[in-house]
Amino acid sequence: MAADAGRALVVASRFNEAVTRKLLDGALPVLRGGGYDDARVDVVWVPGAFELPVAVHRGLATGRYDLAVALGAVIRGETPHFDYVAGTAAHGLQDAATQFRLPVGFGLLTCDTMAQALARAGGVAGNKGADAAEAAVATHGVLRQLDRGAAD
Repeated sequence: MAADAGRALVVASRFNEAVTRKLLDGALPVLRGGGYDDARVDVVWVPGAFELPVAVHRGLATGRYDLAVALGAVIRGETPHFDYVAGTAAHGLQDAATQFRLPVGFGLLTCDTMAQALARAGGVAGNKGADAAEAAVATHGVLRQLDRGAAD
């Protein structure tokens, strides 16, 4: 489904960049296929997963974007830090989607090991960045359908 004249926002975490770059590599072709060519996609980088929600909120608040895709990887360590970062980021991204009533593709990996993260970033478990972009594009289409009153 092709998009209208809007734009897509991708916010990626620099922490675990070896993983997030691969997630981005999966997301961009899906956005292109959804009608968002490279000139209509803004990619911004934040320091870590904790910063994803504020950047998505700020971007969506501009009114320039049809959708956002958040990409990051939080890998469990020996402390509860993982739980706080992953949970807070997830809630913040959900809040952005509901506050702005726009799709936010959830491409935040929450893994026990780096090997699991790499498997989900283009390895044997697929590319969750591509999946997040696909979910955002598909949800944008559903919301447009609902706005027209033509739910299938």
